[in-house]
Amino acid sequence: MSLVSHLAEIRKKAGLTQAQLAEEVGVSRKTINTVENHVFVPSTVLALKLAAVLNVSVHDLFELGNAE
Repeated sequence: MSLVSHLAEIRKKAGLTQAQLAEEVGVSRKTINTVENHVFVPSTVLALKLAAVLNVSVHDLFELGNAE
């Protein structure tokens, strides 16, 4: 299984840049970039912070998908 991320889409709909979202959750812009590009799987704490800032559920941001 792999992690499917909808973070970039939801972030853009919220009108936030990667840098703005990173500042809101207390991480670097590069961390947001690596999550959006499926390089880094966020911790539970980071996933919860992202969901809170974007006013969505963690499941809206991330879901399990089939391995490619």
